[in-house]
Amino acid sequence: MQQTAVAFEKADAPAVKADEAVTTAKKSVFSRAMDAMLEGGKLGWEIGFATTPGVLCICTVIMMLTFGPSMVDGVATYTGAAYEGVAVLPMLGDLIAPVTNVLFGFKDGAAIAFPITALGAVGAAMGMTPALIESGSVGPNEIAVFTAIGITWSGYLSTHISIMDALHARKLIPQALITHTIAGLAAGVFAHYLFLLVG
Repeated sequence: MQQTAVAFEKADAPAVKADEAVTTAKKSVFSRAMDAMLEGGKLGWEIGFATTPGVLCICTVIMMLTFGPSMVDGVATYTGAAYEGVAVLPMLGDLIAPVTNVLFGFKDGAAIAFPITALGAVGAAMGMTPALIESGSVGPNEIAVFTAIGITWSGYLSTHISIMDALHARKLIPQALITHTIAGLAAGVFAHYLFLLVG
């Protein structure tokens, strides 16, 4: 009896698939467009929520390590205002200044905050730029370099992680990030020397 039941199921399977194909073919363009929008919107939200924790963590840590305390009456004071931190990255930037000066033309160690933040979210890095400009840490050359790196590194973490996950190829994430990193650094170097050439 079981063999007979299995045989009937196998015999009915192609007919079911054929019926599904006919149903799909009968769908109107409007129905297919609606299905595409609904499924695409759902997938977009899922990817967005999946990448948000990493982006938030990276950007928060970078901002905390970039700026120091606020100045109140000439005294460094923590007031709880935005962008207050411990200013470790500028010190790190000063240590590698000979390299960043040659490659990108950075005059201030704090300028390194933009490329590092861009690894997490270019939008957050752009949000930090006005504060860097007001402090005198960056000028026209740095803006050119920031633009080149920002455009190249847009979606640095979220893009590769979500795409490789969707393709079921998580093992390729390191290779994808390495090539993306090299591209961003090359774009920054090119922007710096192009700025020197044109300017």
